[in-house]
Amino acid sequence: MKELLQFLRWPVVCGLLAAIIILDHFPNLLGLNNHPGSGQSQQITAPPGSQGPYSYSQAVKQAAPAVVNIYTSKRVTQELPPKYRDPFFRYFLQKNNIRQKERVERSLGSGIIINPNGYILTNNHVIKDADEILVLLQDGREALASVIGTDPETDLAVLKISLNNLETITIGDPSQAMVGDVVLAIGNPYGFGHTVTQGIISATGRYGLRLTTYENFIQTDAAINPGNSGGALVDAQGHLLGINTAIQSNSGGSQGIGLATPSDLALRIMSDLIQYGKVIRGWLGIEVQAVPGTIAESYNLPFNNGVIITGTYRDGPADDSGLMGGDIITSINGQPVGDGHAGMNLIAATRPGEEVAIEIVREGQTMNVNAVVGSRPNSRE
Repeated sequence: MKELLQFLRWPVVCGLLAAIIILDHFPNLLGLNNHPGSGQSQQITAPPGSQGPYSYSQAVKQAAPAVVNIYTSKRVTQELPPKYRDPFFRYFLQKNNIRQKERVERSLGSGIIINPNGYILTNNHVIKDADEILVLLQDGREALASVIGTDPETDLAVLKISLNNLETITIGDPSQAMVGDVVLAIGNPYGFGHTVTQGIISATGRYGLRLTTYENFIQTDAAINPGNSGGALVDAQGHLLGINTAIQSNSGGSQGIGLATPSDLALRIMSDLIQYGKVIRGWLGIEVQAVPGTIAESYNLPFNNGVIITGTYRDGPADDSGLMGGDIITSINGQPVGDGHAGMNLIAATRPGEEVAIEIVREGQTMNVNAVVGSRPNSRE
């Protein structure tokens, strides 16, 4: 036995020394550096390819001073009980000078200072029918706002306040925004003024939601709640990408689906409202529908692109250009029309008097037609 222990002594000692050397030079083999009690400090590094900051405080400092809280009030006459709607009772009330009771409804929202002259972008539904609009700035100042103009078809409105030294927001480029980009929503949710939430762009070009006539929403999962309407959706540098407009929710609160109107569209609407008092939209004078799959297949058209003209207005721009019922429009100025939504927005954004190049398919033959865009009549007020 003694001889056996003497025989094993040196192999055991050598094995222990080898283990100590290995652990000293290669501690990660046993994950010792990741052990909470190892005393080793860990350095957090960005994932490969990551370019985003870990703090968005600079973006908030840049954008937040231009975002305002909006408080509105309007007087509402209370409904009379059914029995008092009878003409006899109405005569009795008027004769005795008995007035219907009034109450004041209050609501809140957000807005964005666009330029130092005091012009503010917000949503139309935030200030609709308001008798008084109070704007509260981040620096504590407040002012009554006047309505410059509204556009229900995009749910946008322009206000104006008379204050000096106003902070304005830097405009971004929503056309360059990509799904997965980090965004911040700044607004007045539930009256918690100048609140910032963070998320990503979930989708772009959302439409068909029947929220407005002209839809091209940016979708985000940044928390947007009642009171955020009219507030700013900014990128990680604090540049304005959109105006927070709506949420998809069963509870009335944020459920991760918020929708913002792109800033380029909003600024175009704002410019028209300031300059003309209304929005100037282009018009072709056609009625269209998406191309049925069987027709698209027979003409070898790309999937989900193309609209068929079902009617033209007599002496309208399309009629004057030679477009006819049955023509299939595939692109306008080289841009695909999709199922019609993209084409409608493109024409609406074109100034009356400008010419557009329209590619059509007529009886299987591809043709190009030039049309002079007219003014869209009877816009909804």
